[in-house]
Amino acid sequence: MTDAWLELEAHAVDTAASGVRLLDLRVPGGGELPAFAAGAHVDVVVGDALVRQYSLCNDPRERHRYLLAVALADASRGGSRYLHEQVGRRARVRVGKPRNLFPLATVASHSVLIAGGIGITPLWAMAQSLEAAGRSWELHYAARSPEHAALLEPIRRFAAESRLGKLHCYFSRLPSAVRIDLPALLRAAPADAHFYCCASPGLLADFETATASLPPSQVHLERFEASQQAATEGRYELVLARSGLSIEMVPGQTVLDAVLAAGVAVRSTCREGLCGDCETGVLEGEPDHRDDVLSEQEHAANTTMMICCSGCKGSRLVLDL
Repeated sequence: MTDAWLELEAHAVDTAASGVRLLDLRVPGGGELPAFAAGAHVDVVVGDALVRQYSLCNDPRERHRYLLAVALADASRGGSRYLHEQVGRRARVRVGKPRNLFPLATVASHSVLIAGGIGITPLWAMAQSLEAAGRSWELHYAARSPEHAALLEPIRRFAAESRLGKLHCYFSRLPSAVRIDLPALLRAAPADAHFYCCASPGLLADFETATASLPPSQVHLERFEASQQAATEGRYELVLARSGLSIEMVPGQTVLDAVLAAGVAVRSTCREGLCGDCETGVLEGEPDHRDDVLSEQEHAANTTMMICCSGCKGSRLVLDL
């Protein structure tokens, strides 16, 4: 293993649901992996150059493996298809150390977890962490059918044995289909409950609407895909303070594109404003925030931005690069 990447081995590759593969990644020959907390994800190198992010879904108390449930995307850009078709048992996989942009609150007396489809992955880790910590939880899991619900059987067994949690399933393709009643969930929960959602854009939008009146500190969500298009309007001056460069931004390029073209090395992974890897300090100017990582308060502070997707609302933007 290196400082930047973990060279892991697929100890087992199983089917977690229709169209979902479960990868059990371990240190070759055995060994302990870097610790992670519920909600964390890892970068995974797929093919020669692509990097994709996947949530860790196992109990964070396990230090010998990372479990990834990977859904085959209908319009895969190479990541999920590679992991489905090219990675078998004993295959080597390069994985980044865990990062957490979707952490559990440590003060919540009760947690409401809302999962849509493959969004179950970080929430399954959360349910296990909450149970271990002696905190009450409820998991609301929506999927097309039981066959499409990743990890459903171990989750059902876990919930049946739980002292503190409850599981509620919603299957849209069954004759008895019932939708998640988000307003009802909010009314039934304690006033200080925390709410978590990882799902498709539609369910996330409903979740944001339902929780709009709650204190932001009690509302947590994670997206599969960017909620906004990257800012590529251009027509402003980009200044890289440490490098001493001034760049005239033109339409069609992101700040990240311009910085890399100028020969300045920066970290970047998802290029969609989802992973937080390219967060950069802002010294002057008003960013046009388009990311799904920073909070509203962090956007308002304008001290950092995700340069892969965000731009500038004014005529000049000075970055700490």
